[in-house]
Amino acid sequence: MKIKSARFVTSSSTLADCPGASLPEVAFIGRSNVGKSSLLNFLCQQRGLAKTSGKPGHTRTINFFAINDTWCAVDLPGYGYAKVSKTERARFSGFTSDYLEFREALVQVYVLIDSRHEPQRIDVDFTTWLVERGVPFSLVFTKTDKVKPGRARANRDLFLEALAEYTNGTPATFFSSTENKEGREEILTAIAAHTGVAK
Repeated sequence: MKIKSARFVTSSSTLADCPGASLPEVAFIGRSNVGKSSLLNFLCQQRGLAKTSGKPGHTRTINFFAINDTWCAVDLPGYGYAKVSKTERARFSGFTSDYLEFREALVQVYVLIDSRHEPQRIDVDFTTWLVERGVPFSLVFTKTDKVKPGRARANRDLFLEALAEYTNGTPATFFSSTENKEGREEILTAIAAHTGVAK
């Protein structure tokens, strides 16, 4: 898929606030500071499209971006960020889960996992939650430039093993590095298939 245009549409803090669902939507989520906004900018090759920050928990709204005016990329708040209040965490969790469960335009969720680490319980729990609710998802193992390729693959395999008892099949997986420009074409090809737009 060639990205010809990418523009910010709006930010929403509740499901009711979300824009009209006129385009298929692909959502991106992961633990705070896993690189969601950086991945979106990398996929669209537009620096600054999604706001990045060195501070975890920067994304606190559902952010919509129209891509080629044919599908929408949705940047969801990161989960597992401990330095906001319990009330704030509950609010993020509430409207994010509402979006994931009830947004009719959502066609695929990309769950970002830090490839440097063995499976983290919070990531396994979140993907299990998606399985239980029938939300389709793929896994993107990020920051592969910061770890040896063999270790990234080993951590991916360990994650799939941890997830296996909850799933009947194996979700699609991708490796990504915004530094080494890895994974862009593979992810965009998959998105084209999910959304039904031309490659």
